Amino acid sequence: MPTERTSHWDSVYSTKGENEVSWFEVSPELSMALLAEAGATPASAIIDIGGGASRLVDTLIAAGQAHVSVLDLSASALDLARTRMPATDRVEWIMSDVTTWHPTRVYDIWHDRAAFHFLTAQADQKKYTEVMTQALAEGGKAVIGTFAPDGPEKCSGLEIARHDAGSLQAIFGTGFKLLATRRHDHTTPWGTVQKFQFSTFAKLG
Repeated sequence: MPTERTSHWDSVYSTKGENEVSWFEVSPELSMALLAEAGATPASAIIDIGGGASRLVDTLIAAGQAHVSVLDLSASALDLARTRMPATDRVEWIMSDVTTWHPTRVYDIWHDRAAFHFLTAQADQKKYTEVMTQALAEGGKAVIGTFAPDGPEKCSGLEIARHDAGSLQAIFGTGFKLLATRRHDHTTPWGTVQKFQFSTFAKLG
């Protein structure tokens, strides 16, 4: 349930340091490369789903991005990122569970690094797809990173759903077209390698 997810992640981000979680990365180089491949320009409206305390928003703003929204269900996570950055009206901080969120604008690019795989229930995956469809402009791109089929089965004590491009396409349906996919080995702060996949989709008209 959304309230249980919020409590879990608030606890994680209020008790652990930024570099004490497995998904921490010093620089979001892969995400920046994938956003560029998806056609992002400085004028693109980008939303980072489950962005939490990620440094992607810092990097995008430093690179001159006109608008970035960061959505996360944990206020503690958003506070970590917000207090780390200089105040700017180019960032919108959204505290919400993506499955219950109601977008108030459209975006050119939807970025999700390791949030979708926490949605293990089919109903939550369906709601996520509906919200993503509503939030993306026609022709907009979605960059989705999840644990790969040979990746971890749990993260932060929670069961996850591992994916490849085919399983994501089956969930997102005919409203999205797969453009590209790649494997990625993420090294955690303590040296463990986690197998990821990143797939980019285009929203069809």
